[in-house]
Amino acid sequence: MGIKMTKKAFDEVLKKISAQYKIFAPVSLAGANTFSDNELIRYEEVKSINEIEFDKKSQYSAKEIVIPITQTLFYFTEDQFIEPKVDDKDVLVFLRSCDIHSFIRLDEIYLRNKFADKYYKVLRDKIKFVLIGCNSSFDNCFCVSMDSNKTENYQLYIKPVGENVLIDIKDKKFEEIFKGENVNVTPDFVVNNQVVVQVPNLQNTNINNHQMWREYDSRCIACGRCNFVCPTCTCYTMQDIIYKDNENNGERRRVWASCHVDGYTDMAGGHSFRKPNGDRMRFKVMHKVYDYKKRFGYHMCVGCGRCDDVCPQYISFSNCVNKLNEAVEETNYMKSR
Repeated sequence: MGIKMTKKAFDEVLKKISAQYKIFAPVSLAGANTFSDNELIRYEEVKSINEIEFDKKSQYSAKEIVIPITQTLFYFTEDQFIEPKVDDKDVLVFLRSCDIHSFIRLDEIYLRNKFADKYYKVLRDKIKFVLIGCNSSFDNCFCVSMDSNKTENYQLYIKPVGENVLIDIKDKKFEEIFKGENVNVTPDFVVNNQVVVQVPNLQNTNINNHQMWREYDSRCIACGRCNFVCPTCTCYTMQDIIYKDNENNGERRRVWASCHVDGYTDMAGGHSFRKPNGDRMRFKVMHKVYDYKKRFGYHMCVGCGRCDDVCPQYISFSNCVNKLNEAVEETNYMKSR
């Protein structure tokens, strides 16, 4: 059971709760993409349902709400440090099913990976999910293959229909806020993708030195764009910023990093791991479809396809996983002979 209300009434509710909530959703920004005549769809703070892009996939995920691209952890002086203030408002974020699943992946890394990261936790605890349905699959999506096409983990489900909004309310806290005509509301979920991925069984199969990875030595240019748009990539580096007016004052920042970019694996003494780009591709792919699942029980990749969308070299992650499956079958066949 759900409710139906007009878009005007919905916007009035958003205005009413804006004192308590910051509201983030995918927004279409004309002329803001790589080329001036292309739109960029990314997460921004919104005040009206008319600002929200429901029909197109965002090029960037919502992860920067909980993992800012650059995050100051603390300021320091000669004899003390101070952590920055955090906005008191809670957060409503409009997400598709795959992106809600991606937050669960982030939770495993930052909250349940031996200890909880307090900087992540203080932001994550503020978030409530507003589900956006998918009538059909977007290009390059393979969420069905990764079991992330459906979810029950949301507080609100929103579907605009003409001048009205259909809402499924699962959080009783919002029942007193959103009022309308009682109707049946069922979320729209994708059940088929054009792209189908066969994730291989990598148990007892060493595929690290397979020739397939050498293709990416030349094709991949190590730009890291696939990592930065990925909703489940979590790597970062630390930076100490020293102020010019006093070398004993400054701030420590956590900044996004990428396993594809030069310098990520540099160590003291000039040592570095995974110098060939194909080795970096192997590291990322294996982490998404093997290492993470071995530890947490499900795949890290949610099949959103953003990495395929953004790659300047037209490298397809989904194709790579299917090639990996073929390589595993080939290896196991040769072992059985």
